[in-house]
Amino acid sequence: MNTDAGHHVVVLGGSMAGLLAARVLADAYERVTLIDRDQLFEDSDHRRGVPQGRHLHALLARGRQVLDDLFPGLTGDLAIAGVPSGDLLDNVRWFVSGHRISQIDIGQSMLFPSRPLLESHVRARLRKLPGVTVVDGTTVTGLTSSDGGSRITGVRIRTGPDTESVIEADLTVDATGRRSRTPAWLDALGYLKPVTEEIRVDVGYASRSYRLPPGTLGTDKLILQNWTPARPYGAGLAEQEGGRHILTLAGLLGNHPPSDPAGFSAYAAQLEYPDIHQAIQQGEPLDDPVAFRYPANVRHHYDRLSRFPNGLLVIGDAICSFNPFYGQGMTVAALQAQALREVLSTGTLHWRPFFRQVARAVDVPWSIAAGGDLAFPGVVGRRTAKIRLFNAYLPRLHAAAVHDPTLSAAFTRVTGLLEPPESLLRPDRILRVLRRRPRIGGE
Repeated sequence: MNTDAGHHVVVLGGSMAGLLAARVLADAYERVTLIDRDQLFEDSDHRRGVPQGRHLHALLARGRQVLDDLFPGLTGDLAIAGVPSGDLLDNVRWFVSGHRISQIDIGQSMLFPSRPLLESHVRARLRKLPGVTVVDGTTVTGLTSSDGGSRITGVRIRTGPDTESVIEADLTVDATGRRSRTPAWLDALGYLKPVTEEIRVDVGYASRSYRLPPGTLGTDKLILQNWTPARPYGAGLAEQEGGRHILTLAGLLGNHPPSDPAGFSAYAAQLEYPDIHQAIQQGEPLDDPVAFRYPANVRHHYDRLSRFPNGLLVIGDAICSFNPFYGQGMTVAALQAQALREVLSTGTLHWRPFFRQVARAVDVPWSIAAGGDLAFPGVVGRRTAKIRLFNAYLPRLHAAAVHDPTLSAAFTRVTGLLEPPESLLRPDRILRVLRRRPRIGGE
């Protein structure tokens, strides 16, 4: 589809992927209509369509770069709104593979906003763009098509029990997340569904906000305790706007944290390192724990399809959703929006090059999240030679990184999506790991 001939695009879903896709498309189309079933108010309140929004979020350095490119000055506005920021390593207390790795400033700033606040700022910026309309409180019930289903021409919507209508569009973008109905819509139109990878992890979360005494975490903005096969539970305690901290407890393979206050605190007390539990013991709870479940990592390979209707694209969690504990979701949404922008810059937007470009953007974070989860014997999935190599090597690198900031910097740059995982296998870094010959499982 030639973008010069396009006038109107409809984006389904007003979460981060939809907001960023709409921003990119606003440069190429005369009109952009973003539709969401929730009421999208101007404030930064939690909403039903983003249940994960009540839990810890962080915007990685790479995601921050993309957002500032799409919305110049955005992170400055967030800082004025009180959103904390800090270096990816110097201000994050990392516990991985049972080790606390060394901290140094690596010059990569990340943000620690609440999800509702970040979305409200992005949404406010988007509303100000010419030609952009946000339609909330509206349910999309299906697609409309022509030419025997070979072209999508818009969407059917419902705004009330007996109120249905059609919005016509040159392009429809599905950013509705993990519950995307595009596979079912394709099937109804006579297309094959995409091949889907699924790695079931049965993760449970529970989060609670606290008011901590100033200086409780020192200069750290986040304490992150990762899970291990021996201890399939972890936690993150992060500073947020408004002078509060949020604690998210997480358990893999059914080891879910309780959502009652006493059980929540007891779960925090069983963490391998006492830092987080000691911190919250000094603070005042601001709310009751809230639970969330995440059954599986899922990736839909639209890039492998040989047939797909024109006038339709899919983006965000509707393509690939990760275990949220790795903190990649919002940054990956930004990288997919960047991929959309790159395809648009060619002057022709077609589904095949778009899905291929997005697949390249997703490959690395998928390998990090899926590979990390497959370190647990109880997680069912195909363990390639590369995954087995990394899962054997990383605990040794983490142990060596306790005293070697070069290695801790290399590891965090990979988790921050600034370098590929293969960079950890550089000869000089392998030598540093081998020279340490640390004892695995603790110091």
